[in-house]
Amino acid sequence: MKHLRILRYVDEVARAGSIRKAADHLNVTASAVNRRIMDLEDELGAALFERRPRGVRLTSAGELFVHYLREQEGNVERMKSQVEDLKGLRRGTVRIACSQALALEFLPREIADFRRRYPNVSFEVKVFDHEQAMVALAAYDVDLVLVFRPPYLASFQPLMTLEQRLVAVMRSDHPLSRRRHLRLRDCAAYPVALAERSIGGRQLLEEIITRTGVSFQIAAESNSFEMLRGLVTYAGLISFQIRIGTLSRGRKYGLVARDIDDRDVPRANLVLGQLRARNLSVPAAVFAERLTRVLEGMRTDAGRPGATLSPRRPKSA
Repeated sequence: MKHLRILRYVDEVARAGSIRKAADHLNVTASAVNRRIMDLEDELGAALFERRPRGVRLTSAGELFVHYLREQEGNVERMKSQVEDLKGLRRGTVRIACSQALALEFLPREIADFRRRYPNVSFEVKVFDHEQAMVALAAYDVDLVLVFRPPYLASFQPLMTLEQRLVAVMRSDHPLSRRRHLRLRDCAAYPVALAERSIGGRQLLEEIITRTGVSFQIAAESNSFEMLRGLVTYAGLISFQIRIGTLSRGRKYGLVARDIDDRDVPRANLVLGQLRARNLSVPAAVFAERLTRVLEGMRTDAGRPGATLSPRRPKSA
C-alpha cells in the first residue's frame, strides 16, 4: 500500500517538526521523504508544510490534511481487524444442536444462505431433543444450541429467545382447516399423530392434557417429524408443531397450520444459546449473530396484525 506509506511520512514529519528527524525515525533518507511529500503537495495543489531553516511547520492546509489523516488511522486499524476476522471465516466449522422443528426447513435454509457467502465454512448439525442438546453443549460437543424449552443449565447463556405457539398441522382438506384458530377440544374429536414424550412440544401438550383433562385419539406416535408429516399427509391425521417448524414447506405437501388458542396452550420459548464465557470461533460467532437477527425479525413481524411468520433475510451474514 504505497499511498499509506506516503501518508505515514506526512504524519511523522508533522510530529517531528523536521524532515530529517522524521527520516531518521522512518529509516529512510531525508531526500526521499521530502520528494514524496512534494509529489503529494503537487497532487493536492497546496503546500502542506512551511519549510524553515530549523525545520518545518504545518500550513493551514497541512493542519486540515493531518487532522483527516489521523482520523482515518482508526478506521484503517478497524479495517485490518475486520480483515483478520474474515480470514477466520474463510475456513472453519460451526457445530450446532437443534430441535427437530428447526431441522426441516429453518436451519437448512439459514445454513445454505450463510454458505453462499462463506462457502468454505462447514457445519456439524445434531438433531436432538432439548435435553440431549443441552448435554451436548455442556460436553463441548457443539458450539450452539437452538432448542424449544431448554432445561435449566447454570452455565447456559441465552443469546436470543423467541416465543412460540403450538399449532395444529393437517391436510388442507381436513374439516378443521377452514377455521383460523382452534381450541384443543376441537382437535380431540379427530385422530392425531403425536411426537414421542421426549420432545418439548409433546411435553407441553402433556402438561395441558393433565391440566384440562382433554383426551386425544392417538393413532400414531413417532420420534421423527418427517414420519409425523407423512402420517398427516397420507393418513389424514392431525399433528402438533411449534410455529417455526411450519414456515412454508408444508404448503408444498398440501398441509396447513392452524393456531391453538392461547387459553388452551400457553406459548413457550425457542432459545438460541451457548455456554457462558465460552469464546466461539469466528464462524460460529458470526452464524450466531445471523440467527439472532433472523429470529429478532420474526419476533417483530409476529407482533404485526395479519403478519405471517416468515424469516427476514439479513442484509449480511
